[in-house]
Amino acid sequence: MGKKAVFITVRTSSTRLPNKALLEILGKPTIQYVIDRAKASAEKDIVVLCTTTNKADDVLEKIAGRNGILCFRGSENDKLERWKGAAKKFGVDFFVTADGDDLLCEPELMDLAFRQHSMTGADFIEGGEGIVCGSFTYGIKVSALEKVCGIKGTSDTEMMWTYFKDTGLFKTEKLECDKLFSRPEIRLTLDYEEDFMLFKEIFGHFDGKGFSLRDVIGYLDKNPGLVKINQFRLRDWADNQKKKTKLVLKKGA
Repeated sequence: MGKKAVFITVRTSSTRLPNKALLEILGKPTIQYVIDRAKASAEKDIVVLCTTTNKADDVLEKIAGRNGILCFRGSENDKLERWKGAAKKFGVDFFVTADGDDLLCEPELMDLAFRQHSMTGADFIEGGEGIVCGSFTYGIKVSALEKVCGIKGTSDTEMMWTYFKDTGLFKTEKLECDKLFSRPEIRLTLDYEEDFMLFKEIFGHFDGKGFSLRDVIGYLDKNPGLVKINQFRLRDWADNQKKKTKLVLKKGA
């Protein structure tokens, strides 16, 4: 039986907010918060930081080592191939992804995805309708990932979900979770300066203590002005995602 993993997908190159993975909040680089939350998953067997072979990402490998998690280095642009390489190297059957800019990715949701896959055998699990942006990305079965890598016709796979959802080849599901997490107006991912401002407010309030996404939602509900700091960026982010999404298959696939 293969392992269940959390794959943290991160690289230092970023354009909208340069070196965002290394920006500090309360003296810790932002990627540290993602690592800490991934390690808090009760269902996972291992955590793997998946970065690139670029020399600039040496620092990320060192951070992984200091935090007692595994590291895999692969393609810069092809996330699918990078994940496939990590899965093969560490004997993974199913993994949940956590993007390096999702500082409040939620262990509770990761564990729900692991359990949902165990019950249904889904190839691909995505966040439920209106789920807090940045709280959960995807759960992926490695055999489905290998099939996708065999049919894709490009190495630009940043918007990789389309290969699972739009080809009709896979069993895809929405994550089944508490409706509390259905808050489409809340943006908790790090792409813009305004996102960084909100994260500093949140982590400053909790002062580095252990807290859940449920706690964060409660705090934001009591302080609705905070949500507005970066709320307008939701449209920019959605437009950017739409622009980048393309399904490119090999001839005959």
